[in-house]
Amino acid sequence: MERLLIEIGTEEIPSGYIEPALHSFRTMVTDRLKKERIEYGDAFIYGTPRRLALVVENVASKQTPITVEMTGPPERVAYDEKGQPTVAAVKFAEKAGVAVNRIQITETGKGRYLYIRKTEKGQSTKGILRQILPELILSIPFPKTMRWKNLRTTFARPIYSIAALYGASVISFTVGDVKSGRSTFGHRFMSPGRIRLDHSDQYPEILASAFVIADIADRKERMKKGMHKVVAQAGGKILSDDALCDLVCNLVEYPEVVLGRFDRKFLSLPPEILVTSMREHQRYFAVLDDNDHMMPHFVAVSNNRARDMRVVVSGYQRVLEARLEDARFFYNTDLKIPLDHMVEKLRSVVFQAKLGSVFDKTQRVRGLCRFIAEKEEFGETEKEHLDRAANYCKADLVSNVVIEFPKLQGITGRIYAEKAGYPEGVSSAMEEHYRPTHSGGKLPETRVGSVLGIADKLDTLCGCFLVGLVPTGASDPYALRRQAIGLIATARENGFGFSLAAGIRHGLGLFDSSVEGSVEEAAENLTEFLKNRMAHMLEEELIPKDMAAAILAVSADNIVDVWSRALAFFKMKSQPGFQSLAAAFKRVVNIIRKADPAEIGIGEIRPSLFESGAESSLYNVFSATETQVDDCLKRQDAESAFTAIAEIKEPVDRFFDEVMVMTSDAELRRNRLALLKGISDLFARLADFSRIST
Repeated sequence: MERLLIEIGTEEIPSGYIEPALHSFRTMVTDRLKKERIEYGDAFIYGTPRRLALVVENVASKQTPITVEMTGPPERVAYDEKGQPTVAAVKFAEKAGVAVNRIQITETGKGRYLYIRKTEKGQSTKGILRQILPELILSIPFPKTMRWKNLRTTFARPIYSIAALYGASVISFTVGDVKSGRSTFGHRFMSPGRIRLDHSDQYPEILASAFVIADIADRKERMKKGMHKVVAQAGGKILSDDALCDLVCNLVEYPEVVLGRFDRKFLSLPPEILVTSMREHQRYFAVLDDNDHMMPHFVAVSNNRARDMRVVVSGYQRVLEARLEDARFFYNTDLKIPLDHMVEKLRSVVFQAKLGSVFDKTQRVRGLCRFIAEKEEFGETEKEHLDRAANYCKADLVSNVVIEFPKLQGITGRIYAEKAGYPEGVSSAMEEHYRPTHSGGKLPETRVGSVLGIADKLDTLCGCFLVGLVPTGASDPYALRRQAIGLIATARENGFGFSLAAGIRHGLGLFDSSVEGSVEEAAENLTEFLKNRMAHMLEEELIPKDMAAAILAVSADNIVDVWSRALAFFKMKSQPGFQSLAAAFKRVVNIIRKADPAEIGIGEIRPSLFESGAESSLYNVFSATETQVDDCLKRQDAESAFTAIAEIKEPVDRFFDEVMVMTSDAELRRNRLALLKGISDLFARLADFSRIST
């Protein structure tokens, strides 16, 4: 067994492409080795902006032998009267890949049949790798690929070298116009030129001697240690930013960390603007003091160890100060413009071609905010703050700072509202309404911000569904799935129980009549879309798929109620008697389904027609349980409601044991069906038990 090394040398690959590509490549190679019956050990990935590499330990030199047994056609049709093989025998031999004279006969329960048993010894691993590696390399997925020269191959960036070693042997193949070999290359500036690899065991140690830290985790750890070391010189600490750390790590091959400084006058900028200017434009890390206040320092990571790093730092400082001067100019210019003027500018900003301007959107959002606030019994002060926040929530989109730094939308609005002296309830909501900004992201922290966020997302959903911009399996350009998940999560977190159907109808009704689209169809499709999102979210919280379907089949109109019933149902399913309770309910449903629809639900249940104690007992328990469930649901206590309906299981079983439901007496039959229908309806107020797998 030997170590397999594959290194793909390229022009500089975008930072965000590297790790996903490496993980995919490792999976593809190991899956293919498994498919080819080649044993292997652990697989490790290495990557820098100029190389993607995979090392697989203990790769077997040959495929694992395999014995194949095949049964063919009956002997009587495989040979003629003279014992010569017929076409059937010849075709069977061809399919098995053996000569006809190697066919055997085996006795089976159905008679004598042709039989072949053969052992495939296995091909050499090098031969197989030579065939499959070009295909696997070109199958590595990237967000975008490119072509170069006059080649038809595509990759993230042009490939200019491939090292492929099995132990000390080269695996020879060609990708595009690049032939594989045993050469790698060092750091572009500190150790340029090719490096010969005599054995795959030399990787990645030989690269480290050429100023390339190929192990991503090792490179990141070195970078972090260097950052903490230099920032200690300023008596500060790094502003934690894992995403930036990951990004910068994959921008360099040999991290050289330096500490720089800037003029203290820039500390007058809001911290968010200062940090974003450093982060987005320069990929610098901000520095905080012990009180978490900004310091006039930054940390940068260079990909080169210069003779005099002070020259490098000076260049970094000069570029950053120019950026900060721009940011300060934009910020000070914005402060001279009232938010009301910015709101008016939104009339010329298109939200979506068919849905009007951003100004139009803010007015619809205000309408939805008023609707939700009324349903959730907001006080007058909260309503006032909500309306003002809704009016100004998109104003910063036309500010100079957000045009320069789009990621600061909302944050900039909050800062400008604070500067204008607006109440905290208004300014915080202006920032919070964009949350969550990503999967699992932070939710709004205030009720005003939460309602504003829900209204904003609901308006976007209503508008897109109204004009047919519905997500498909492969496309969701308006991020409607994320919008829906954010809406649901925010409503659940705050205990908002307003009717989704009413909210959708209200939202659709706020669009101008010039917006073309079927309101009824949009409402139906959006309701189903939100229902599917809830099902997905419930499953992510480990609620089984059948249970989520059972809960949502009853109602998906009240988000808080959906989760309350789902969690209570899940807890109930863990109880010992759940399976028998579900079975009892299914018996009730099956009887009703088989009955004549004309007889179901006719008239009230009449106790005077009961003929046995089982009927009376079931009716009494049902009546008491119905009252309990009503009371529990009014108190939004789903867990107690599920506990209450469990009491009905034994009377139902006794009823079916002692009572003939489908009796020939029409009056008795209808009365018994009415009782079962009442029980079915009671269960259906909590969940559709018929959807549960038992």
